[in-house]
Amino acid sequence: MNLQKAITQFLLKLPDGILVAMSGGKPVVRDGLTLDARFQFIAVMVAKQGPPPVLTPEFARTGTEILTSLFGGPLEPNVATENRVIETQGRTIPARLYRPANQNPKAPVLVFYHFGGGVVGSLETCHAFCSILASIIGCPVLSVDYRLAPEHPWPAGLDDATDAYLWALDHADQFGAPKGLAAIGGDSMGGNFSAIIAQDMQRRGLPQPFLQLLIYPATTVLTRDGSMQSCADAYPLTADLMAWFMANYLPDPAKGEDVRVSPALAESLSGLAPAIVITAGHDPLRDQGKAYAEALEAADVKVHYQCYESLAHGFTAYTGAVPQADKACREIAAVAARAYRAMGG
Repeated sequence: MNLQKAITQFLLKLPDGILVAMSGGKPVVRDGLTLDARFQFIAVMVAKQGPPPVLTPEFARTGTEILTSLFGGPLEPNVATENRVIETQGRTIPARLYRPANQNPKAPVLVFYHFGGGVVGSLETCHAFCSILASIIGCPVLSVDYRLAPEHPWPAGLDDATDAYLWALDHADQFGAPKGLAAIGGDSMGGNFSAIIAQDMQRRGLPQPFLQLLIYPATTVLTRDGSMQSCADAYPLTADLMAWFMANYLPDPAKGEDVRVSPALAESLSGLAPAIVITAGHDPLRDQGKAYAEALEAADVKVHYQCYESLAHGFTAYTGAVPQADKACREIAAVAARAYRAMGG
């Protein structure tokens, strides 16, 4: 793996023009947006491996971990990590705590949920990004290893995510953050969980998150048009792969209309926590993320929205291979840091 990673890193340092020439001869353009040359090269390189005879959760999980090890960046040097176990509701939830050397004691903990369609992903797949968030925001980050489908279909993973948030509210002082206050965030399915939790806390009369960080969030499983069509063949998330995730995560398709699956279907978004919504240009989920940001803004929720037009879904896991992905992740963390300061955290 070390040799493979070294070769991959060498190739990815080649000029854009050479990478494009090695991966089709012309840039990939969708909806007028040009894909980053390194993402284009990676997509072609992965495609050359060929599809699995049968796509299983085990194969997908292994592949995700391998890709993360190849393309993920290093841990930020000023961030210490500690594996933790959350004990709640008669079960245990694995987690990892990130604490920066520059931690601000007034900054609320950020509870983070990884990507993966509810089927793949782990503490490792968001390891580098969580350390970037902790370092730049100056807050502790609690990364949650929620249960995965199909072994644990909806709402098991969401229940873990919700219980981890409530646990963090009560235990934040254990890692130097204010008790009773927490931000939430995640990418893809993690963004879905974060949006749902903010709504759920409001319905239950429980504390709203300090901030919601929604990175290319899945906000409805019912959408079939827009970027779900124009980016249907994008790397690494295709429309077919999205359907496969949902078939495992949500065995009963009728549940797609539940707001605890599709938070964009909520009757009202008024009164929710301030939000940062990020999308990627080459992503089937791009349009629904943008639509959710617009709906939040229309409901008078404070929103920062940005689309990284040259990047693809999952870019938070490519900080070691795609310079623009690393830059985007640091910019996102800086936006969150400004939001923290503006709200007194």
